[in-house]
Amino acid sequence: MHGQIVYIIGFMGSGKTTVGKKLASLLGWQFIDLDKRIEEHTGEKISEIFSKHGEEYFRVVESGMLKNLISEKQTVISTGGGTPCHDGNMDFMTGSGLTVYLRLTPGQLKIRLSEATEERPLIKDIEEEDLLTFIEKKLLFREKWYNKAELTVDAFSLDITALHSMIRYKLEI
Repeated sequence: MHGQIVYIIGFMGSGKTTVGKKLASLLGWQFIDLDKRIEEHTGEKISEIFSKHGEEYFRVVESGMLKNLISEKQTVISTGGGTPCHDGNMDFMTGSGLTVYLRLTPGQLKIRLSEATEERPLIKDIEEEDLLTFIEKKLLFREKWYNKAELTVDAFSLDITALHSMIRYKLEI
């Protein structure tokens, strides 16, 4: 039986933080944004960690922070877009909670991300005309982990009440 942790996964821009907060509110649980927790712990913005220390260092910190949350109860955790793809994190999450993948198409992601490239380290240096190709390639790579989620929902037409019901059913609460 799962611990009472729900992990929200998906590509950057898929709405993990927004959905996570709403879900936690509906469940009456606490909400943790993994990226925010990393920023609080390190005293640096995610973009600063990437530029100063590199992605590899960030992934080590990220995995450590994720695994430190194992003792949480009645918690919804939104992860970073790359979290499931490193250091056995996806297996850790499926073993310790319920994973929910917020799926969007590359085109839908491009629309959401084209206004917010600066605060996103992986795409801040990508030109607008190259963004779709980048998303397609990165998503193709990441989906082998994303698709291991126990629940996959269309984030474009997401019904938060239906998702809440599905989660309550899956967790038997």
